Amino acid sequence: MSNRIRLAARGATVVSLIAAAALLAACGGGDKKGATQVAAKVNKEEISVHQINFVLQRQPGLSAEQAQGAGKRVLEGLIDQELAIQEAGEQKLDRDPNVVMAIEAAKREIVARAYADKLAGTVSKPSDEDIGAYYKSKPALFEQRRVYTMQEFSIEAPGDAAKLVEPIAKAARNADELSNQLKAAGIKFAIRSISQPAENLPLNLVDQIGAMSEGQHLTLPSPAGVSVMFLTSAKPQPVSLQQAKPAIEQFLLNERKRKLLTDEMKRLREKSKISYEGQFAAASTPAASAAQ
Repeated sequence: MSNRIRLAARGATVVSLIAAAALLAACGGGDKKGATQVAAKVNKEEISVHQINFVLQRQPGLSAEQAQGAGKRVLEGLIDQELAIQEAGEQKLDRDPNVVMAIEAAKREIVARAYADKLAGTVSKPSDEDIGAYYKSKPALFEQRRVYTMQEFSIEAPGDAAKLVEPIAKAARNADELSNQLKAAGIKFAIRSISQPAENLPLNLVDQIGAMSEGQHLTLPSPAGVSVMFLTSAKPQPVSLQQAKPAIEQFLLNERKRKLLTDEMKRLREKSKISYEGQFAAASTPAASAAQ
């Protein structure tokens, strides 16, 4: 079990204990003189232990050492928040159109996220067979995993100028040759050395870079023009199925959730009547396609 998982588990346990103690006290299980769900009163408004617990539950990394003063710190923060809310109310800021719109936008986001989370919670975990199949399908990430050291050229070639640079980049046999040719042509560029394991590379480039030998290079378009990566070394560092299993399981689970949410949005769109109005009417078809 990783340190992060252990911390999360300990944090969840601490929060549960705090919540349980508060609820026991509220129900008369503790000191009867202090048996209340109210943690503080700010003028006429109350702050409850439930509000404190809600904030604590959103801090999964809370350790046992940090828990002792956490409830008190949260309470003080809620008191400051309540004071600000009351003062804002006095100044009628809660009626400001921008504030009203922000509140409504936050509400919509929270409710939509709750629906997405509920839907995602129905996804089943991938089986050992699914995990094993993915492991075998991505040798460059696992069985044949390597750590790559590369020299990356970021070449400035906006627009059509990229077409002039690409033949030069493709013809270069090494980094020094490309550097000299670019300087001779008066083309601006920057060069840096990078070292990356396979899993840190863009997923669509893993297999392509994995098939390269030392000394070879890859030419790609970039926002500034052209990017050229020369492979200088590739050190094998394979990962076993057992080592990779937790990461693969999480990846496949996230992919299943993503697909389920995408399919659900498509279903909801298909069964609903959606009409685009005003300036958005002309772009209705592309917008719908992009959303799907």
